[in-house]
Amino acid sequence: MTALVSMHTALFSRIERADWLLPTLARFLFAAILLVYYWKSGLTKLGDGLLGLFSPAVGAYAQIFPKATEAVTYDVTKLSLFHHLTVLAGTWAEFILPILIIAGLLSRLASLGMIGFIAVQSLTDLYGHGGIEHEGTLGAWFDKAPDAIILDQRALWVFLLLVIVVKGAGPLSLDRALSRAVAPFPTSRGRGHRAPL
Repeated sequence: MTALVSMHTALFSRIERADWLLPTLARFLFAAILLVYYWKSGLTKLGDGLLGLFSPAVGAYAQIFPKATEAVTYDVTKLSLFHHLTVLAGTWAEFILPILIIAGLLSRLASLGMIGFIAVQSLTDLYGHGGIEHEGTLGAWFDKAPDAIILDQRALWVFLLLVIVVKGAGPLSLDRALSRAVAPFPTSRGRGHRAPL
């Protein structure tokens, strides 16, 4: 029994020391599961041509503010500055935040931003698009069904992002490269100074 415990301790203590494993896997799974989903969603929000980045399509307003857009009979020029800025920010977020997470650049902040985005997205799906009225959309925890859109799936999405918030992006990231570039290094007097970027 002692040999078994020793073998177990030796094996899993190595895994515990592998600080790179969880954040790297979290970023990989985010890319594999959610990157294309969010980019395709972002593409549906763009207006025509290059200026579409600054002038989202009517569909973007209908996705983010469904009731307000319907109330103005889809004439988005009647919506407030708040609506326009929110739709613009939401559209850009679907492109920028996933890229930052995958590249590992400002990954903790990008992951927090993405968690906020998922929360707003979920509330919009439930209350803006009426998902709360459809059985199975919200779902429930501790039941036999693991595939509810909101409580089950998005809880797992948020968990992936929380791993990055807590552990950082890992060694294969721009965050790590930048932190090494600006890390203090010793001088002859024993004090450190920052290396140039």
